[in-house]
Amino acid sequence: MQIAEAKKNAVVVLSVDGRVDASNAATLEQKILAVIAAGESRLVIDCSRLEYMSSAGLRVLLIAAKRLTTGKLALASLNPQTRDVFDIAGFSSILQIHRTQDDAVAAVQ
Repeated sequence: MQIAEAKKNAVVVLSVDGRVDASNAATLEQKILAVIAAGESRLVIDCSRLEYMSSAGLRVLLIAAKRLTTGKLALASLNPQTRDVFDIAGFSSILQIHRTQDDAVAAVQ
């Protein structure tokens, strides 16, 4: 898994490339929590290159959403298989999910 960070219109965009599972979910958690600890409150996770996310990765996103009590978190560009995981786990009703990165950025501004 690789994580790229960019800023777009005062929103931090983290692009996740590869698989998120029990072996590397802690790395994603550390990155997200570091961004929040730095004072950022608007965050988009771009999943366009995300191949797979296990329950460990879902837990990380839930932790991030809870930490951003005064901010906003949105996901962008989930592939159909990953979207199914979010739907089955009930995360589609908890987290904002948008078709494109631009839509997600606009939603959290």
